[in-house]
Amino acid sequence: MIKIDLITGFLGSGKTTFIRNYANYLIRQGLHIGIIENDFGAINVDMLMLRDLESDQCDLEPIIGGNDPTDWKRRFKAKLILFALQGIDRVLVEPSGIYDVNTFKEILYDESVSSKYEIGNIFTIVNAKLEDQRSEEIEALLVSQIASCGRIILSKTIDASSEQIQRTTKYLSQLLESHHCDRNLSDCIFIKEWDKMTDSDYEFLMNSGWVDASYQSNAVSHNDTFTSLFFMNIGKPKQNIVTYIQQLFNQPNFGTVFRVKGFFPLDDGSWMEVNATKDHLYTKQVKVGQEVVIVIGEHLDKEAIEEYLMGR
Repeated sequence: MIKIDLITGFLGSGKTTFIRNYANYLIRQGLHIGIIENDFGAINVDMLMLRDLESDQCDLEPIIGGNDPTDWKRRFKAKLILFALQGIDRVLVEPSGIYDVNTFKEILYDESVSSKYEIGNIFTIVNAKLEDQRSEEIEALLVSQIASCGRIILSKTIDASSEQIQRTTKYLSQLLESHHCDRNLSDCIFIKEWDKMTDSDYEFLMNSGWVDASYQSNAVSHNDTFTSLFFMNIGKPKQNIVTYIQQLFNQPNFGTVFRVKGFFPLDDGSWMEVNATKDHLYTKQVKVGQEVVIVIGEHLDKEAIEEYLMGR
């Protein structure tokens, strides 16, 4: 049986960074892994951010979109069957940050998949400075993710105080309680700065497993609440682009922006990769990119954002 690990978490929590580190650990162990990458929207930017992992030991497969659950399930099953035929040792799945874990479990229970795969681990990545004032839709997604995971891995702990970490962990417990889930989270939260993690830490995480906990589930309509907008050929000066991106989170007329990511061409032919949330903006120079910016959030005003970014 092939083990399959789900790495989930809300938008901007740090899933792609974690999966890169985890994948590198598995590759060092001599495993041939497959990564299935799903982005919320028409362009899979996170897939581009993992391209450097591709090798004889690591295969990447994208799933574009995810707005239609039936279509997503069909494509996901096809990717899993393909990996099984290729002799993959372990599969890592990074779904969109707008994702109900029950969808994943439903697919793994399907006979066409269950004969080849079994769930290894479900990880939920949570920002250590998670704000506890979230919409009902976001809370429903978080509950599905933390109720089933074998390990909650706190991200961005280097920027968080001990008080903020305590507030975050308390909020997660209260969230489960409010949805009538009696799971105790005290023994499943992993806290360590990611750049200090060792192979022993990843070996420990590999044995996290998952939990089939019950909770009160509220139906969430992604299409009505969450929006993914993409913009091509941004005509802003590259030296000021960070400032422009930061302002997207601070203008109420744009809606509630959760995540901004994309690439900008540089004069030497390389690309500047941008990955931003309200409290963190990360950039790096990469060899491969695509001239696009993705803006994800709630109740976004496309015309206002387009006017701001494109100057139209």
